[in-house]
Amino acid sequence: MSIRIQKSKCTGCGRCIEACPGNLIKKDKENKAFIRQVRDCWGCTSCIKECRHDAIRFFLGADVGGRGASMVVSEKPDISTWTVEKPDGTKITIQVNKKDANKY
Repeated sequence: MSIRIQKSKCTGCGRCIEACPGNLIKKDKENKAFIRQVRDCWGCTSCIKECRHDAIRFFLGADVGGRGASMVVSEKPDISTWTVEKPDGTKITIQVNKKDANKY
């Protein structure tokens, strides 16, 4: 599993850099974010949650969603959403109401 930053969508805002607990994301010469060492990523998805431009994707292992499957995470004040996109274009969405999260 690893994250990938799509330079074409990155605006260089730096939110992902501030969010990364491992200090793994930096800016390149074009002021776009990149991950220094993909293998060191913890997979916490903090950077994905902070990205307002859908520029970061979390690629899942082949055993989870098939080769090339990715996950997008979005946060709203009361709902967390995870969307898994499989290589064939099929999407699976999971939403958690944060108000109900403590019940589990």
